[in-house]
Amino acid sequence: MTELTLARATDLIRLAIDKAAADYGKPICVAVCDASGALLAFARAEGSPLRSIAISQGKAYSAARMQANTDAVKAKLAADGVEIAWFCDEKLTALPGGAVLKTAGGAIAGAVGISGLASDQDQAIANALAATFVNGAV
Repeated sequence: MTELTLARATDLIRLAIDKAAADYGKPICVAVCDASGALLAFARAEGSPLRSIAISQGKAYSAARMQANTDAVKAKLAADGVEIAWFCDEKLTALPGGAVLKTAGGAIAGAVGISGLASDQDQAIANALAATFVNGAV
């Protein structure tokens, strides 16, 4: 199955929250959006930072709109000497923790955004979700 549905988005959210608790012992916010960047599903685990609500949604949106994981976007911007604000979209962020969700054929079905941990930990969870999605495990 390669389509991003609400049911699959909800499963991804549960996996992310469980992984954050198991691997890092902390709560997170998780956002899942469609390929256009429109929010499909969101959850805030009890005790996660309030600022992580908007951050997780921004990471998912940015990954979808930029068609790349946000850690890669950050690296590309730094290499090119470009500011994210130059894209004239106030919702874009280059904070690590966003990952595109691709089909087995490589098409972008949507994106996920994680916030509440250190940026590299957010990105690790986002990457794990992307791998789970492409493999059809969720």
